[in-house]
Amino acid sequence: SGKGGVAYIMEAEHGFSLPRRLQVEFSKTIQAVAEDTGTEITPTAMWAEFQNLYLPAQPHLALRSHEIVMSDTNETTVTAQITVDGAATTVSGRGNGPIAAFVAGLRSALDIEFDVVDYHEHSMGRGADATAVAYVETTDAVNDTRWGIGTDPNTTTASLNAVLGAVERIRTRR
Repeated sequence: SGKGGVAYIMEAEHGFSLPRRLQVEFSKTIQAVAEDTGTEITPTAMWAEFQNLYLPAQPHLALRSHEIVMSDTNETTVTAQITVDGAATTVSGRGNGPIAAFVAGLRSALDIEFDVVDYHEHSMGRGADATAVAYVETTDAVNDTRWGIGTDPNTTTASLNAVLGAVERIRTRR
């Protein structure tokens, strides 16, 4: 089925419209699982692998709350309450928007080098009950690429969750 099959299943069955480079990354993961097991991967197994990789049930990094302040000079400050391996931590950073400010705060608070190089978002569902889905592509200090995915009814919160998802994958080398 390849990249197209994986992307089709993720969108048709779960509502995730994966950006092209994320399709390539996740398809490689599914291909490796298929080669390791010697069997065809079912849509259920594919979904479980997707959740494990991009939407873990017990993440090491989690957003608890955040506050965004924009100055009259278009500088944005984000102050976020997150948990890091179960411990409450406050992250604060400045940038030209919420994502840039959050990245600056995470770099400082977690002593980690990374940057967001691409961003996509879409809604899942319709109307007032829609959920935002954000995808961020990051690179780390050795230029390895990691994707993060975040969901939330609030588009900014979904974006910050996606950044945390990518940072978690950088930290755990998944």
